[in-house]
Amino acid sequence: MPLHVAIASYYSTGAYDANTIDEDALLSRLLTEMNIAHQIHPWSAPEVDWSVFTHVLIKSTWDYFDFYPEFLVWLDTLERLGVEVLNEVPTLRWNSSKTYLMEIESQGFPCIAGKILPKGSKPVLDQLHSELNADKLVVKPLVSGGAKNTLKVVRGAEAGMEEKIGNLLQEEDFLVQPFIPEIVQVGEYSLIFFNEKLSHAVLKTPASADFRVQHYYGGTIQTIVPSETLLAAAQALVDRFAKNTLYARVDGVEIDGVFHLMELELIEPYLFLGLSDKAIPNYKAALQKRLLGN
Repeated sequence: MPLHVAIASYYSTGAYDANTIDEDALLSRLLTEMNIAHQIHPWSAPEVDWSVFTHVLIKSTWDYFDFYPEFLVWLDTLERLGVEVLNEVPTLRWNSSKTYLMEIESQGFPCIAGKILPKGSKPVLDQLHSELNADKLVVKPLVSGGAKNTLKVVRGAEAGMEEKIGNLLQEEDFLVQPFIPEIVQVGEYSLIFFNEKLSHAVLKTPASADFRVQHYYGGTIQTIVPSETLLAAAQALVDRFAKNTLYARVDGVEIDGVFHLMELELIEPYLFLGLSDKAIPNYKAALQKRLLGN
């Protein structure tokens, strides 16, 4: 059967792709150069017959956490149809909830995992500060992306925060983590891997007076050459938890010289393809190997 590839995207509202390069279009250009028939479709488009595709490349499904039950049903559909999905469906399911951070931490990897606040629970912030040994906390949905509903909580300046978080907990589970000052002082590292091999790396620094490193919140991004220690730590995470992935992005910080994982992005990470001269050739080579076997 001739290759027929779907690039899975989303119905853009501008919420998660402001100030970004259109990586869907870049991927489409690479597939065109390889003479591979393809189409770009939102993952949630009801009119799409996914059975006509040999492969589905998960690229910019950036609203999956807004429609999480529907996203899981869609993954079930792809699996039932026998379409080859990159990354693979079991990997996507595992990575879709931040509970995976607890699993990684339990296996001895330095990780900013935190504590789950179950849906319907009532947060006691003094207790959480004590449990996590942190005067500053970050609270975010357990299934989330793009810094959606992400809050910073400072001990002694919490007026109204318990009520606000409690209201959010009526809708879904949340995760509370210690605030990591190194994110503001140094930034968050992102190492991008194709076929489990390092392609390129960047350092993301938040805007002044903010703590969110995403570029659509004004953060700055620069390409870097990771140290041997940083690369070894990220490679170990990929080797253990990102087997057989077309792409993986390892996000984290260095604390006292030790890399600590913040996120292992295996679903729909922005790949910073426009920042490094190596990124697009490396991506193309990875696609050629996975789709054409060369």
